[in-house]
Amino acid sequence: MNRILVFVVFLPLAVVLIALAVANRTPVPFTIDPFNPGNPGLTVQMPLFVFLFAAVVLGLIVGSVATWIRQGQYRRLARQREAEVRNLRNQPPAAPPANALPKPNA
Repeated sequence: MNRILVFVVFLPLAVVLIALAVANRTPVPFTIDPFNPGNPGLTVQMPLFVFLFAAVVLGLIVGSVATWIRQGQYRRLARQREAEVRNLRNQPPAAPPANALPKPNA
């Protein structure tokens, strides 16, 4: 199954990323100061694909953190239920009720 996943998903993705990097290798300026774009202290020149890949990585990180935070309530509930199960397993078995009918022998 892993080999199929590699050939179907990762190989085409690698080809697209390599083509993107080759097509966008010209250096472009990236400035943080919107009021003075020529400020050399706040401007970096790198190939465009570096900025594109950095944006993708940043998006993955932000999305992962947001998902992790959003699912915190479910992890907390799972921990509570796990503790409850652990407590129930550690208790001695309860005696059958006095009015319970005996099981017939087969």
